[in-house]
Amino acid sequence: MTQHRISSALFSLLICTLLAGCQQKKTVEKQPDDAITALIRRIVKERASSFSIEYIALDSGKDVFEVESKEGQILLRGNNGISVASALNYYLKNYCHQDVSWNNNEVTLPETLPVLKSKIRKVSPYHHRYYLNYCTFNYTMAWWDWERWQREIDWMALNGINMPLALTGEEAIWQEVYKDMGFSDEELKSFFTGPSYFSWFWMGNIDQWGGPLPQHWMDAHKELQKKIVERERSLGMTTVLPAFTGHVPPTFAQKFPGAKLKKTNWDAGFKDVYILDAEDPLFEKIGAKFLEKQTGEYGTDHFYSADTFNENVPPTSDTTFLRKISNKVFRSMANTDPRAVWVMQGWMFHYNDEYWKLPQIKALLSGVPDQNMMVLDLYSESHPVWNQTEAYYGKPWIWNMLQNFGGNISLFGRMSHVAADPAAALHDPASGKLSGIGLTPEGIEQNPALFELMLENVWQDQPVVVDQWLKTYTHKRYGREDSLLNKAWNILYATVYNGGLGEGGPESIIVARPTLSLKGHRVLTQLDYDPLELVKAWDIFIQQSDTYSGNNGFRYDLVDITRQVLVNYASPLQQRIARDYERKDLLAFEQDASKFLQLIDDVDTLLSTHPDFLLGKWIDDARQWGVTEEEKNLYEFNARDLITLWGDKNSELHDYSNRQWAGLMKGFYKPRWEHFFTALHHAMEKNRSMDFTKVDEEIKQQEWRWVNASGNGYAALPVGNTVEVVQMLYHKYRAPITGNVKP
Repeated sequence: MTQHRISSALFSLLICTLLAGCQQKKTVEKQPDDAITALIRRIVKERASSFSIEYIALDSGKDVFEVESKEGQILLRGNNGISVASALNYYLKNYCHQDVSWNNNEVTLPETLPVLKSKIRKVSPYHHRYYLNYCTFNYTMAWWDWERWQREIDWMALNGINMPLALTGEEAIWQEVYKDMGFSDEELKSFFTGPSYFSWFWMGNIDQWGGPLPQHWMDAHKELQKKIVERERSLGMTTVLPAFTGHVPPTFAQKFPGAKLKKTNWDAGFKDVYILDAEDPLFEKIGAKFLEKQTGEYGTDHFYSADTFNENVPPTSDTTFLRKISNKVFRSMANTDPRAVWVMQGWMFHYNDEYWKLPQIKALLSGVPDQNMMVLDLYSESHPVWNQTEAYYGKPWIWNMLQNFGGNISLFGRMSHVAADPAAALHDPASGKLSGIGLTPEGIEQNPALFELMLENVWQDQPVVVDQWLKTYTHKRYGREDSLLNKAWNILYATVYNGGLGEGGPESIIVARPTLSLKGHRVLTQLDYDPLELVKAWDIFIQQSDTYSGNNGFRYDLVDITRQVLVNYASPLQQRIARDYERKDLLAFEQDASKFLQLIDDVDTLLSTHPDFLLGKWIDDARQWGVTEEEKNLYEFNARDLITLWGDKNSELHDYSNRQWAGLMKGFYKPRWEHFFTALHHAMEKNRSMDFTKVDEEIKQQEWRWVNASGNGYAALPVGNTVEVVQMLYHKYRAPITGNVKP
């Protein structure tokens, strides 16, 4: 039974105070208490009646929650829905030892709920807890339906996130804008990309690829976005919606021949796109029309994301020009919404650091009043920019963990930095207007421990002590204290989670386009740790595998660690094959090539046992959005292409978003290596050098056929017993990997 300590009006006032001014929003049908009550029911199901809710005031303007036992119930207090959800999560983690994560969301409560001896009170030192990267909407979220979105919003609330990027359905708004300006559906076909590529369409990098976009998609996702933002706001979140940055259809010059347009190219093998000069009078008109349309459909919280020069260099380094451009972009927002706050990704300052020197950064930022801009320090755990720019010259900014690129699933992270650096920045006098922390990964649903560690910072202002935190994590993750698993996680902390400064986690040579070099074109294989040290953690997980075979979190981790150990082993195998070729040792080559291909098969078999590692589910999720067979096939092309070629057969981005998934291992990666080994074998038999360029072109053709195929029947449900398969692979591979070193 929900208890009320403050009125709905006061509750709304508290939310508004937190978000720096009472911000007008589209009406939410349900009251906030209804939203959080429904969330609690989804998480703890029939045990929801054991929890009660009270609303309390902010703590000196900051979010706060309390948990205590009272009158036979667990009382959850907070200043809004997010705080109440965070109180629930705190109790579940620390008292019931329950894990609510991407790959383990089944909560099993004890018959008698643990009693708190005293009240717990937590205050967040961060006004803003930001979430998502443009790229996440494609590398992970491209095919999500409302059910999946609802689970994610619940997870966000449980973890204290209050400032999510909200981009779903934006293509429908752009269609309305440009059709009002006289563009026909036919003229817009060359503009909209397919669903896998919206992030780069929204950021003004590419047009058309993966299209034409069906009308049903636009209509369905406009309705989906309405549900998303309504739910997020009902829990107390402030949504960040996009604004106009100048990207216009390729046919724009035909409609407006006097418009000041410039071509720009993302330099990734795609066609030029057209950007409307911010000094053209049409710029502010289109920006205003877009915000009006968007607000009419989705409401507004007055925070707008816009990245004018994402991975593109401005035409001049002149500081006056940059200041003027940023002011024009801001005015296109503020003229329609006087409360507009521009939320800018700071990625370009790292990515194009040869251009973005301090005078250029300062000039761009100075074109916008300090209170009307917020900068996302996108890659703080590895390449912070705030400490090089006087904390963005007085602008409010947010410390973020990026972690991965392309949604690659390697075990990887910088745990020490994630645990200590946010608090260090918070207490650093040089950090200026640090207003929050956040997560900005290109992909999610992997490395759950790292993300949970980062989110531990939300409700504390001191560094997280990783050794102690890991013990709490393993207890929660696996449902009991286990000294051996604690030891295994300390090994993981010292190896895969002690990552370097490379572009995300190191990848396996298996997912590289075949080569005799240890470094693929797009795939970085250099490990930051001794792979034999990781085997020691594998030994422990195998030792405990029968004990925890019924635990969802354990099974995921068992598969993931086994996967990482095995794909690491591919590198020494591949280098043996390279030596065999150099020595013209045909017999050794045949044996080692066979072992390499068998390893790919075995990894595929392993991954097939778990639902979170299936290509078939990714494809099925894509196809379910199609109404006609033509639409289903288009979405399948998008799904296949994004995670393999990322464009046509000559794409420079091939293998950027590689995934180690069942189906991809046997269906895409293995045939490439088979073709490569066959060509090497023929060359060795005839005692001649192989034409690597010719073979590479043949493999490109092979890849393109796979991307354009459909209906290959990749399994969307797991097959086999995870523990049995892992134990079999352990007995098969441990000795070859370690050179017979005993565990």
